[in-house]
Amino acid sequence: MEEFDPARLINRVGTTQDRDAFVELFGHYAPRVKAMMIRRGASPDRADDLAQETLVRLWRKAAQYDPSRASASAWVYAIARNVSVDAMRRDGRAAAWTEDEGVDSDEPERQLLAAEREALVRSTIVSLPEEQLRVIRMSFFDGLPHSQIADLLGLPLGTVKSRIRLALQRLKDRLGDLI
Repeated sequence: MEEFDPARLINRVGTTQDRDAFVELFGHYAPRVKAMMIRRGASPDRADDLAQETLVRLWRKAAQYDPSRASASAWVYAIARNVSVDAMRRDGRAAAWTEDEGVDSDEPERQLLAAEREALVRSTIVSLPEEQLRVIRMSFFDGLPHSQIADLLGLPLGTVKSRIRLALQRLKDRLGDLI
């Protein structure tokens, strides 16, 4: 049995639209992308849809894959992240048209305090050094595992973990009980 080589399979899909290669990629990545989408807050059914959308994009964009720029897995997860962001934007626009039932208009002071706390957290996060901000965004907002962040940024895994630890310590020092 041949070893799973996603770069070779993506190349086959991109050059000859090889359905067998796509089936192998789908079997490998669909459950992983689904798990990523669930970690990002999607329901299992929605995560299935997003995983399928990710693999459809892989099929369409396979010819654009450049192994010199990223590993195959990093490229697939970047597509998944983009699908997730696109879905959140679509869902957010749809939600903007519906009334937010969770807002209690009788408690404006509580809402103001929550807004101030959110602004403080946001400003503290964006004040992190760029290298720490990048790994925090990729880990906590994009839901990427540390090893994938290391691959995407071309850094040792230990460096990624150190940057995350330092960023979290800096946030804890500045925000105290808010986080």
